[in-house]
Amino acid sequence: MAADWLARWCALERPLRHLPRMAALAVLVALVAALAWSTVAVPQMRSGEAKAQVTKAENNGKKGIGDYELYRRIYKRVDAGENYYKAAVTEQSANRYPVKPFVTVRLPTLATVQSWLGLEMLGHVLVAMLVVSIGLYLPLTQDRTGLAERVAGAFALLLGGASLFARQGPLSHESVAGILLTLALLSYRTTNFWPSLIFAAMALAVRELALPFVLLWLALALMAGRWREAGWVAGIVGLFGFGLWLHSLGVAAAVADGGLASPGWKAMAGPALPLMGLVRMTPLLMLPTWLAASLAVLPLVGWASLGGKRAGFACLSFAGFFTMMALFARPENYYWILIVLPAYAAGLAFAPRAVADLVAAARGKVASRGEGHI
Repeated sequence: MAADWLARWCALERPLRHLPRMAALAVLVALVAALAWSTVAVPQMRSGEAKAQVTKAENNGKKGIGDYELYRRIYKRVDAGENYYKAAVTEQSANRYPVKPFVTVRLPTLATVQSWLGLEMLGHVLVAMLVVSIGLYLPLTQDRTGLAERVAGAFALLLGGASLFARQGPLSHESVAGILLTLALLSYRTTNFWPSLIFAAMALAVRELALPFVLLWLALALMAGRWREAGWVAGIVGLFGFGLWLHSLGVAAAVADGGLASPGWKAMAGPALPLMGLVRMTPLLMLPTWLAASLAVLPLVGWASLGGKRAGFACLSFAGFFTMMALFARPENYYWILIVLPAYAAGLAFAPRAVADLVAAARGKVASRGEGHI
């Protein structure tokens, strides 16, 4: 069964070493092909997306203010005491942003927190959360990695959270949800899942794109027979569903007839889109696009090489989110990728071991099957 296979995989300290020779060769070939493909596909998509942005700006004329300025204006109105839904719908309509369906209007959570703390203080809180995530990460990987890998992983986490240092960081729902999901991933313990549950619930309250992470957690908890944990996670999903229904009512009450509708989310943009998002929303932006695109692939295989339940969950979560983006997101939705950051970036530190383990397995130099069982 899938549950048994996943449990065996997660029990291995360096699972890629234990692949059969032909499977390791197949993974190596697939990795090389993915790296080569990314160097062509991502630059092409980025070029096409840039042209689309120019066209959008021309169509919007002087009202093309950009997402962050939109959210800043909404925050200022809420901070002045205006109802969130009235403020959001008014600003989005005035600046030619869609207000239908209701999910085009962000949940009110972040704007409310912004009005409580102010943008500057919220920015400090987000950076502090990034520091906490690094503090959680270091001891978690101590038994599975060397010092160089741990330091490199911490540095990758820091770079992956670069958006949190930006002036627009407190305005980005995806950045806020992403650091909360990173904390949920790194704080999880089977003996004490409460901190992780709280962080995941907070991420859901900020951005509904956190839902796949929570649903995967629910599915794996059910498969493992952790019924109490699964019950609480299901409760969070149910509470989120109720909150989303209330949100839909709030938006409907504020939207006038004839409000602009979204073109929808069925673009089938393909796997180049999440990679383009990683290139554009991280310091990889400073590198040539072809090189940055190939580097954006490597963290996934890096996480796969680490072993353990946490890394296994991370791989499934990242792969699932990339698939969702490839199927549904439009090219201009590349910023959705912030949902997996900064956690995804840490996998880059483990990419060298992944390649080494695959080469060893492909050459038949496989470690003992008893090594690294947990």
